[in-house]
Amino acid sequence: MILKTFGWSFAVTALGLVVAVLYGGWAAFGVVAILSILEISVSFDNAVVNAGILKKMNAFWQRIFLTIGVLIAVFGMRLVFPVVIVAISAKVGPIEAVDLAINDADRYEQLVTDAHPSIAAFGGMFLLMIFLEFIFEDRDIKWLGWLERPLAKFGKIDMVSVCIALIILAISAMTFATQAHQHGGLHVDKAATVLLSGVFGLITYLVVGGLSGYFENKLEEEEEREHEAEEEARRSGKNVPVVLMAGKAAFFMFLYLEVLDASFSFDGVIAAFAITNDIVLMSLGLGIGAMYVRSLTVYLVRQGTLDDYVYLEHGAHYAIGALAVILMISIRYQIPEVVTGLIGVLLIAGSFWSSVRRNRRLAADGGEQTGPPEKAEVSSGV
Repeated sequence: MILKTFGWSFAVTALGLVVAVLYGGWAAFGVVAILSILEISVSFDNAVVNAGILKKMNAFWQRIFLTIGVLIAVFGMRLVFPVVIVAISAKVGPIEAVDLAINDADRYEQLVTDAHPSIAAFGGMFLLMIFLEFIFEDRDIKWLGWLERPLAKFGKIDMVSVCIALIILAISAMTFATQAHQHGGLHVDKAATVLLSGVFGLITYLVVGGLSGYFENKLEEEEEREHEAEEEARRSGKNVPVVLMAGKAAFFMFLYLEVLDASFSFDGVIAAFAITNDIVLMSLGLGIGAMYVRSLTVYLVRQGTLDDYVYLEHGAHYAIGALAVILMISIRYQIPEVVTGLIGVLLIAGSFWSSVRRNRRLAADGGEQTGPPEKAEVSSGV
């Protein structure tokens, strides 16, 4: 099972490390290894969230996620994306941007760093909307019930997620504008850039997420129409196949996954410059890490880990919320990458331990949950 799921990741790792040694010797080998570990550590929450979506898709679209999706993640976001950032921010052509990446690494790094506010605003708003939509939804299973219960009631207000996201974006833009004024107006244009980028991040979420939700609802309607037949089949002792997402529904969920992965990769790409400004080594290291994130996603789906450890998805979404806040704060202040990674790991570890405690409690009770679902689940949270 491990070899089948992670086989391609192992192969890409071996190939990438060999290329690194041939390209820059053992020093390059070390840099690529560190970048790979960095990408995996900061993207584990990405894998958990991806698994929650991927398990709804059929086998065909899961394969698409592992093939075309990997190409987009590895070559698109880890190789092409940094170059596109430079081309847009420096107002140069793509060929000149590639030339900068290869022949003038210091200038290339500076241009990417200058583009960070717009990247952070776009990715921060997209991830923030994912967190807000999750936390404001009334769920039977609650991890931090003392927090999630009142937020679920507040979430019944129409468009509350969008309003809060826009307020946070406005505060971030005004904060950046204040900083620009204090520095003699050197970065006045960045405030407008932050605002515009954040709005585009919000629009991207609403469009992609809206289309995904629309087709997912269509699928649920079909499932409801088949519900009576399924119940009859179960009563007769027949196995009922699980209806998995396909067609347009799966396509837009796949698109949603790719945008989500892109948003997660923003901080990894920027953080990689703290280790190296060599675009080749950066692409190798982050690409290897992206492969493991993909494989880990599929492993979680096939093992049914999210069903066995029900709070993992909560922990991952809290990590998303933390990352969104960190991205918005990083518009003005530099946040060490270790802080980003540790927050995500701690939140997921906490949700995993809460899930283990819940499973032990249910096992002690004979596997039967007593009392209302919400009350029983809340009591097992941390």
